[in-house]
Amino acid sequence: MIPPKTVSEPQLLLAFLFQTWPEVKRTNVKQWLKFGAVRVNDQVVTRHNQELKAGDQVSIHPTKAPPPAPDLPQGMSILYEDNDIIVVHKPAHLLTISTEKETDKTAYHAITGYVRDRARTGMARVWIVHRLDRETSGVLVFAKSEEAKETLQSNWTTAEKSYLALVEGKPPAQSGTLRTHLDESQPHKVFACKEGPETREAITHYRVLRQGMGRTLLEVTLETGRRHQIRVQLAQAGCPIVGDEKYGAKSNPARRMALHAAVLKLTHPHTGKEMIFESPLAPELLKLLPSEV
Repeated sequence: MIPPKTVSEPQLLLAFLFQTWPEVKRTNVKQWLKFGAVRVNDQVVTRHNQELKAGDQVSIHPTKAPPPAPDLPQGMSILYEDNDIIVVHKPAHLLTISTEKETDKTAYHAITGYVRDRARTGMARVWIVHRLDRETSGVLVFAKSEEAKETLQSNWTTAEKSYLALVEGKPPAQSGTLRTHLDESQPHKVFACKEGPETREAITHYRVLRQGMGRTLLEVTLETGRRHQIRVQLAQAGCPIVGDEKYGAKSNPARRMALHAAVLKLTHPHTGKEMIFESPLAPELLKLLPSEV
């Protein structure tokens, strides 16, 4: 039993529970009510709109644990969750959303199952805010309502995205900005070319973190968000990402592309609070890092 709490002023039961136990997820609080774990003056109450008066005693007697989350794909984990967003670490080799060839083995499908299982309804869903390439690991955000999705996407250009990229060779300077125009008209590959009606400008900032063994670890931040932007621009700069054979890499020691979405800073769609999410570099990439700092 969780020790009882005394009501100090008239209010509805659900609001009192949220206020009194803020550390407990709201879905779990609702399950307390559903499974008869909440007692008011030692009487079981399941109505969320039960009226409380000053002096009432509210206690919790958990009778059923929250349903277990479904198994997530190997390497995938929940970094943060609230009523509006869910932030995950996406491993490499996992699509963000489905394609014609693959509909189930995706981050979207896995998180939809996770949310539906916790809500105990097949109607629960999540909304896609942005994507990571199949071979890119790191921070990925989903919205838990259409309103949250629209708010996040409308402010997406102000979100700060930082990547770690392990490249072959080295860039032209220790830090700099890459500016090119990209042709994204082809479905499977993006091309850097002269400005034209089919192109959009891409701007990427980078700085060298480590160098050695013929490789360089870069911190990369995006000013624009074009498809394959980092991959194309680094390849054009003469330092393709390790494992990115599509864009000219000659080595693939980790059997994946060495690009990782490490940090995402955004404004919460409901509270307006600035939030920072970080995802650690995967072990198979840590082994490849140059030792020289």
